[in-house]
Amino acid sequence: MSILSERLAVRIPDRDARVETTVDVTAPREGMSYVRGPTTPPLAYITIPQLLRNAVSRFGPREAAVFPEQGIRMTYYDLDRAVDELASGLLALGLGKGDRVGIWSPNRFEWVLTQFATARVGLVLVNINPAYRLGELEYALNKVGCKALIAAKSFKSSDYSGMIRTLAPELEDCEPGQLRAAKLPQLRSVIVMDDQPGPGAYSFDMLQQLGGPAQQLRLPEVDKTLGPDDAINIQFTSGTTGMPKGATLSHYNIVNNARYVTDRMGLSETDRLAIPVPLYHCFGMVMGVLGAVSKGATMIFPGEGFDAAQTLDALSKERCTALYGVPTMFVAMLENLEGNPRDLSNMRTGIMAGAPCPVEVMQRVNTDMNMNMKEVTICYGMTETSPVSFQSFVDDPTDKRCETVGRVHPHLEVKIIDQDGRIAPVGTQGELCTRGYSVMKGYWDDTQKTVESIMDGWIHTGDLAVFDETGFCSIVGRVKDMIIRGGENIYPREIEEYLMRHPKVSDVQVFGIPDEKFGEEVCAWAIAKPGVDLTEDELRNALKGQIAHFKVPRHIRIVEELPMTITGKPQKFVMRDKMVEMSKVCGCCQRELQRR
Repeated sequence: MSILSERLAVRIPDRDARVETTVDVTAPREGMSYVRGPTTPPLAYITIPQLLRNAVSRFGPREAAVFPEQGIRMTYYDLDRAVDELASGLLALGLGKGDRVGIWSPNRFEWVLTQFATARVGLVLVNINPAYRLGELEYALNKVGCKALIAAKSFKSSDYSGMIRTLAPELEDCEPGQLRAAKLPQLRSVIVMDDQPGPGAYSFDMLQQLGGPAQQLRLPEVDKTLGPDDAINIQFTSGTTGMPKGATLSHYNIVNNARYVTDRMGLSETDRLAIPVPLYHCFGMVMGVLGAVSKGATMIFPGEGFDAAQTLDALSKERCTALYGVPTMFVAMLENLEGNPRDLSNMRTGIMAGAPCPVEVMQRVNTDMNMNMKEVTICYGMTETSPVSFQSFVDDPTDKRCETVGRVHPHLEVKIIDQDGRIAPVGTQGELCTRGYSVMKGYWDDTQKTVESIMDGWIHTGDLAVFDETGFCSIVGRVKDMIIRGGENIYPREIEEYLMRHPKVSDVQVFGIPDEKFGEEVCAWAIAKPGVDLTEDELRNALKGQIAHFKVPRHIRIVEELPMTITGKPQKFVMRDKMVEMSKVCGCCQRELQRR
């Protein structure tokens, strides 16, 4: 179905004029902030293994994935064989349907292979942020009860192998697959993406070779037990009132969302999609990997992590036609292009998501990257909705693609409600709520948080939004205090809990302030306990190694008191305004903040 027919799917006869009037099915009705997406194309009631099999049968000899940094290129046939080989190895570990397997790695060939191999035998893939540190890793593995962990040896400043052995020193004295660790009681197997995995661990190559004929014969039988509604993926999303929650997604959730995202881009088997965004996030693994496979497109992974020059080189060398990224990535690439132009004449489309897109950035992408790259779309969603709910069309005006997040996706209902829970009039802001196939199964082992988030099938996003009369949606703020820094969602409460563990801290509040480069930066105000001296560096150093680097507050102030309401609630907006004003009126303070 064409983009036009998807968008304008209802035609109402006008008997008096004897003509047909086209009605936009994504527009609000009767002046109220409620929209429903198109009902075409139909939802696919299939599993991830079925999605891959469909691609292999249609596009087998075509190139499926390219990892230039690892020197790996594979066709869909190659990918299919490698997936079955790894799936057999996972069975040989003694893992069974429903068991959780953690993946802790930057963008590598092994990540994609693990994504499909775990789904092949009904294992639940648990995405672990590559920036996690000891405290976060321990929490994540134990929260969902991972039986196996597949990890890179290291990435940038992260020594994954070292951190795992810090948490599980018992690895030094056990056989691979026989771990019994006091701090990680359910973890049995550690697999390291290196030829020298160390005592007690398998190498990834060893895991690939672990399965034999017996496991290969089991694959078709296991396949019969899989259902589209089975939980297949857990992604951690931080909470406003505590530690990260495990959003649990099914085959049905993410397969269909991947299809509709790439439908709206017009992606096809002739496209070559560059994916520099992280695989641990829905942007990479759902919109990227599953989206490309749903169309038989080629996936290009420029490197383990984002690097502007490396990504641009890959776009040129691999003749990419599409690109994913957050606005800060596009800004970095535009800056790099100024001194080192590349041939990007094949570029056509892509997605910019994860943070608001400045109009000038989109305009520069349309012109500086290539005159033909005018089909970049904007997406909005959340992990709990698999993730995308709104997306622009490739031919929407530039202002609509920057000032709004587009229009509703197929088979979804969305409403904007006021403080009393009633649907707000069009043009009035309120909380955005979504209902439909994409809503997660729930938060893993957290019924209370699930019930708080999903009511009568509607998931409450915590985002403040406004519809216009044609159905375009603008995100205007957040009910919750989430900070979006360079596309990363950061929840203050999690950082506050870590800071409150410091023996010198009496109280602390974390919030976001505007930043030209990252959109927002993390700021903390802390009160010292009576009679002790507390410094900003002490707090910053206490967080290093415990939480991801992007969560560590860039700006910290030690204060005597926090602004509060009469009822004793902290007024973060007052703190935010004071920090912004301070940076404006005091140039030396601003330079000092930037230096830190």
